[in-house]
Amino acid sequence: MARYIGMDVHKREVEVCIIDGKGSVLKRFRCACTRGTLEKIARTRFTKRDHVALETTTNAWAVADLIRPHVARVVVSNSIKTRIIAEAKVKTDKVAAEVLAQLLRCNYLPEVWAPDVKTRLLRRLSSRRASLVADRTASKNRIHSLLAGLLIQAPLQDIFGAKGRTWLNAVQLPADQRAVLNLDLRLLDAVSREIELLDEQLKTLAHHDDRMRLLVTLPGIDYVVAVVLMGALGDISRFRDGDHVASYLGLVPSTRQSGDHCYHGPITKRGRSHARWVLIQAAQHLSRTHGPLGAFFRRLARRKNYCVAVVAAARKMVTIAFLMLKNNEPYRYASPLPTRAKLGRLRIAATGERKYAKPALGKNRPATYGAGQHVVRWPGLADVYASEGLPPVVEIDALPPGERRLLDRESLTEIVRKKQSPRRRIRKDGHLLPES
Repeated sequence: MARYIGMDVHKREVEVCIIDGKGSVLKRFRCACTRGTLEKIARTRFTKRDHVALETTTNAWAVADLIRPHVARVVVSNSIKTRIIAEAKVKTDKVAAEVLAQLLRCNYLPEVWAPDVKTRLLRRLSSRRASLVADRTASKNRIHSLLAGLLIQAPLQDIFGAKGRTWLNAVQLPADQRAVLNLDLRLLDAVSREIELLDEQLKTLAHHDDRMRLLVTLPGIDYVVAVVLMGALGDISRFRDGDHVASYLGLVPSTRQSGDHCYHGPITKRGRSHARWVLIQAAQHLSRTHGPLGAFFRRLARRKNYCVAVVAAARKMVTIAFLMLKNNEPYRYASPLPTRAKLGRLRIAATGERKYAKPALGKNRPATYGAGQHVVRWPGLADVYASEGLPPVVEIDALPPGERRLLDRESLTEIVRKKQSPRRRIRKDGHLLPES
């Protein structure tokens, strides 16, 4: 007979409750939350017919991996939804373990998706980088606070660049304040080195993952945002559409409806807050981009609050990113030169390969040689994607009718056509001549 086991996992101990198919408690016990103890309990007290439930915690996935080979199924539940379903005035570890077992028996436990090994790695690395960046910012803020407390005005806006560091090392300070400043500078240097090493690892991961290279083609998204987003989403096939992805990241408005009254408020802010934050930061770059995303942001910013426009643009980026990953297609309206630069940085960091346009051997000099002229060439978007091994971009003439109407309405057709086609212009005496 199948048994249902609820485990209330903590950092040091685990409360276990075992019930039968009718809901009667068979056994309760508490054990240490160590690898050896959990493996022994799973091997000796659990059977292949048991179903185990536990809530999401820091060590939940490690516990689930230890138990999974010895039982029929392990369910990791959403702790927030579980509390909503089974809220009780009396909350103890024994009650929590039994509630998990009873909900699992009734098939009413809100289960979360179990990330694979690579997704967990991306989550760990992106979280570690965010922590290191926070430490670096804290060190800089302490230095600014120290200088402000001594009424010292820095002659440079950036005191952490090369010239700024020279000034910091030479500025006259009391002995005790100089010791504190040197301590923060050493901490800043150490954290900056660790961030650089971690960035090299993230660049390598992003370059060798076709999904992240597709995301990098979106304006405002570089390897850091791509790693955070793929770590948050994982298997993209588990989402029905882009709206569900936006809801998963908490970028949809909250709704309160009762009878004839319906109120839509701020975004829900559910899901991984770090992924939502980096997307909102990336969306702020859209104000300077030429294309449908930039036009959408600027049109909304004229009618709404700036922050509202940024959040709406972040949601739009998520839905487009979902379609790109689903259809295995890069962004259709990217600017060729910035996109080539982003992809090139990833390639150089991961492989060291640099691509230079070398003239063919035996080729004659151009007719403009020695005349103070040279040809400036802009690659087409299709050429950029082909050189980086990405799937081809959909040509503007092959776009769906609705998308063509959108481009015509926003007066973007000619801009997109120029982005997709290679161009050349002659530079003479430092000035670009008009296109012929």
